[in-house]
Amino acid sequence: MSGQEVWLAILALALATVLTRCSFFLLSGVRLPSRLLHGLRYAPAAALAAIVVPDLLISDGQVTFSLANPKLLAGVAALVFFLCTRHLLGTILFGMLAFTLLRLFL
Repeated sequence: MSGQEVWLAILALALATVLTRCSFFLLSGVRLPSRLLHGLRYAPAAALAAIVVPDLLISDGQVTFSLANPKLLAGVAALVFFLCTRHLLGTILFGMLAFTLLRLFL
């Protein structure tokens, strides 16, 4: 890439960032449909799942659904812990402890 292309890319990304950040002010009077608002409530959970699930399932570049996958087992253990306690910080600590122990002993 030439220097001109780099600066053009930087300016385009800066413009996109400013527009997305200012859209809350520019579109503050626009009412979104209730169905869209209802669907947007699930966006954070969907984004988190899109980040976490591939990391739990992919081991050495392949999808692994086996009991030899410590990430998957620790994720399942953390999910069960969360469903029983509903304690987020405890879930993180329990999941990390489970992963560490599984990684050491599997």
